[in-house]
Amino acid sequence: MPFGPASILGVERFAQDCEAPLELAPGDDDATKEALIRAVYKQVLGNAYVMDSERQLVAESQFKLGEISVREFVRTIAKSELYRTRFFDACARYRYIELAFRHLLGRAPASFEEMRRHAERLDASGYESDIDSFLDSDEYQNTFGEWTVPYQRGWRTESCATLQEFTWSFQLLRGNSSSSLKGNLAGIQSRLGGAAYQNRPLPVVAPSSIDSQGWSFRPSPNLGDAATRSGVGAGEEGKVYRVEVTAYRANNVRRVSRYTKSNRVYFVPYNKLSEQYQRIHREGGKIASITPV
Repeated sequence: MPFGPASILGVERFAQDCEAPLELAPGDDDATKEALIRAVYKQVLGNAYVMDSERQLVAESQFKLGEISVREFVRTIAKSELYRTRFFDACARYRYIELAFRHLLGRAPASFEEMRRHAERLDASGYESDIDSFLDSDEYQNTFGEWTVPYQRGWRTESCATLQEFTWSFQLLRGNSSSSLKGNLAGIQSRLGGAAYQNRPLPVVAPSSIDSQGWSFRPSPNLGDAATRSGVGAGEEGKVYRVEVTAYRANNVRRVSRYTKSNRVYFVPYNKLSEQYQRIHREGGKIASITPV
């Protein structure tokens, strides 16, 4: 059983991949290449089960012979009918875009503007061009290069550019990931929903094993902006969030049991969230939950 911040955050299944990325090195044997092939399927298809008849055997053979790189093998899987029918044809457009960020770049979208650019590219150039835009980006090259299997980056606070991206990553990673479409009430619809259009963070609640609500928590669509309080400062700046921090010891992140409660709590106004998020990270803390007051 894993212990530490990943367990407390509910994303322990990604911890090992983040700490030890898989990379093809010169001279690797067929057994190692087979392990890399399985890792690519797991990442790009969201941990889905792949039947033998669905495997991309030609691309697998090319990869084993050294004719294509890891990145080109990822491209082949992402452009395959296997991927397209599961995540593009079957999903709402912005749900596909969320999944493409998760599967190909290993993170959540940073903003609605970033998502909108992909939607416009789909209209102008089509599906394959959009897949290419992920894999040919400077970000992909600088992060994974030609020979590293993509992995989930967003659960680690240092991997996110903003608090918004940090909270969005939990919406995309938590729950049953057997097909990247199960284990969440959103189903094939966008998990970010209106938060994406409004460019606002989402609550991060404790995992089901720790809290009764767990990662399946979704605000009711009938509540409107439930995070907004009345009175002085009401509205966008009036939102107040409870931020629980675990493993908190300045400049020294220690491993703690998943049953250990967070050891510091902040009540932070909406417009101070990003500032507090950066301070917590600098001081070595790990955010366990972010919930509206």
